[in-house]
Amino acid sequence: MKILCANWQAADEAELERQHYPEIEFILARSTNDKAAALDPAVREVVDAVINYSPTHNVAAAPPAFPKARIAVRSGVGFDNIDTAGWGARKIPACNVPDYGTTEVADHAIGLMLALTRGTSAYGAELSNHGTEGWHFSKAPLVRRHKGATFGIVGLGRIGLATARRAAAFDMKVVFYDPHLLSGVDLSTGYERVHSLTELMERADVVSVHTPLSEETRKLLDASAFAAAKPDLVLINTARGPIVDLDALEAAMREGIVAGAGLDVLPNEPGDLDHPLLAAWRAREPWIANRLIVTPHAAFYSPASMRDLRLKSVEVVHAYLAEGRLTNCVNSEYLK
Repeated sequence: MKILCANWQAADEAELERQHYPEIEFILARSTNDKAAALDPAVREVVDAVINYSPTHNVAAAPPAFPKARIAVRSGVGFDNIDTAGWGARKIPACNVPDYGTTEVADHAIGLMLALTRGTSAYGAELSNHGTEGWHFSKAPLVRRHKGATFGIVGLGRIGLATARRAAAFDMKVVFYDPHLLSGVDLSTGYERVHSLTELMERADVVSVHTPLSEETRKLLDASAFAAAKPDLVLINTARGPIVDLDALEAAMREGIVAGAGLDVLPNEPGDLDHPLLAAWRAREPWIANRLIVTPHAAFYSPASMRDLRLKSVEVVHAYLAEGRLTNCVNSEYLK
């Protein structure tokens, strides 16, 4: 069995994978932040499976370039950068790995909220930058009480649900919007369901985004969504950058509609650091000081989650090719 590891990210040479699956031949093709990995045509013709390890790049060849491949996997939760339709046209399953960093992302979302709403990042920055002049509780502008506040979730999937449980532990009222869930989820979870993003924005003190990226969700959080927001909203996004319209977020923050934001993802990574919103944040312009936190698409990360991700990615391939067991398929509509 030969697996092409496209856009390989790890510093090592897949020793972990080779140790656990010695019968598999792993062919590594490394990418950079700026460019997807080039793929040898001779390799493309012989591999049995393709795994894309990049969170942003697509595989640098279309599905027909892999005549022997019988499965494609996106090594991660998001699958917007794997050609689900292209693989499906050949009746080949495309899969993801949805269960490797669920707790880490949920923890990170809550951590971003707390950093803003308890001032844990602002206080340290003020002391570091201004010494004793920064020694005052008023230096963190977004501090508030969590008990009784409304925590709104966009997308109550695995990560959204894990985040909801954490927010509820802070005695926050959880409200969710997810048009793809069947009726009754509110009954089984005890969380309140709303049926429009507008209503969620109107009611929530904090909105946390946990939906996949699709044409339906691209720029879902746009100017109209922010126009409906409850005053002093705090926005958290640990899902995919393009779900939030960065221009609209900047306008909403400048106008004071959105009080603060914690972003682990950006529409273009890492190139958005020159966007006016982020340029103002980096320059510590007074209007945005201590109101924005940006982390480098790191919510998924822990040493344990990375080990899980690497082994589970190969497990999806092995289960299908060696056992005939298909898991985590994300293009089943094309396989009928």
